[in-house]
Amino acid sequence: MSAQLSGVLTALATPFAPDGEIDEKTLRRLVDRSIDGGVDGVVACGSTGEFAAMSAAERRHLIETVIDQTAGRVPVVAQTGALSTREAVELSRHAQAAGASVLMVVAPYYEPLTLDETLRYLRTVADAVDLPVMLYNLPGATGVNLSADTVGQLAREVENIQYIKDTSADMAQAGQLIHRHGDVISTFIGWDSLLLQAISEGAAGVMAGTANVMPAELVSIHRALRAGDLARAQAEWARIYPLMDAIMSAPFIPAVKAALDAAGFPVGGPREPLLGLDAATTARISDLVRALRP
Repeated sequence: MSAQLSGVLTALATPFAPDGEIDEKTLRRLVDRSIDGGVDGVVACGSTGEFAAMSAAERRHLIETVIDQTAGRVPVVAQTGALSTREAVELSRHAQAAGASVLMVVAPYYEPLTLDETLRYLRTVADAVDLPVMLYNLPGATGVNLSADTVGQLAREVENIQYIKDTSADMAQAGQLIHRHGDVISTFIGWDSLLLQAISEGAAGVMAGTANVMPAELVSIHRALRAGDLARAQAEWARIYPLMDAIMSAPFIPAVKAALDAAGFPVGGPREPLLGLDAATTARISDLVRALRP
């Protein structure tokens, strides 16, 4: 199993211009912001990136842009799951050809599938490409939870399924993934506020939308934990936790964008039908961002 992917991965937000189109110039700057902050990889077209509100052509363009801007400095994870197996295969093959490092595949997220249908979909997509595949367990959107033992069995059957992003927010399940099946699959936690627990438990890393906002801070905490300096990690976590909690307690995508705006890095609002935050929540997040500044 490849040990290439670990650490803090930024689930990139997608900047939109006032006309609603993808703001490529700002997207490139956002990639650089995360890399300059020390992250170990970036993720294109994830949930934080609003992939579900994009056309297939926009998703392909965004992935190409992120890969081009990254220029080999860190791995690029391309999220290529779709509502149909056919489209997911097409997007996955495109991302592989474009130079992605890893493919992340979410199950269809409209009509909940049976477990057998979900596993067939995942096997078909993985078999269509040569890159390492990261399963994206997102039961809140897909209606299907991939249990630790199901994931372990799938990873043993399909050679290039090497990672999982678990966004169940269930640390008991995460612990089972790490301890029962860590020999065949590396676990990334996709619930930002569980970073401290996840890394302490032995997760390979975290995939965090809040890393758009505070990449250096999350990287520093991860490195402290890896170095065995729990006291420093806890102290740094306590400092950022109020902002983390405020973002996680609000509608997540507009909260990340509001925090970026408060940090002096405006990326536009979310794409409709999502709306921006109410004034009170925006003000609270803005105050917390400013409080973190040196």
